[in-house]
Amino acid sequence: DHKQLFEQFAADAKKNIKTVQRTRRENVTEMILEPVKDFVRAPFCEDCQGADSLGAAEALETAKRLENRAFRYYTEAAEKIKAQPEVARALKTVGKKRKAHIDKLADL
Repeated sequence: DHKQLFEQFAADAKKNIKTVQRTRRENVTEMILEPVKDFVRAPFCEDCQGADSLGAAEALETAKRLENRAFRYYTEAAEKIKAQPEVARALKTVGKKRKAHIDKLADL
């Protein structure tokens, strides 16, 4: 029922990856010189199964969980890399997009 919404989320995810990769390329020198402290990626990582094996309710709950996790990741990462304002700004922008996804999912 929500195929179009999830397709939009997937397209947004591809854009987010491009944004983060571009930001990394443009700021790599500064990022090497200013390490990120007290930020661990491991709590945000998990193995995901394909959506084909999920029922509608389970897919919706999984999407909510993943969007919340991504939102936390980008906002916490932006907070930890304040010394690099351009990078922090890019991460906050991606986090805001994830928050918009969360709001859309809450309406379903």
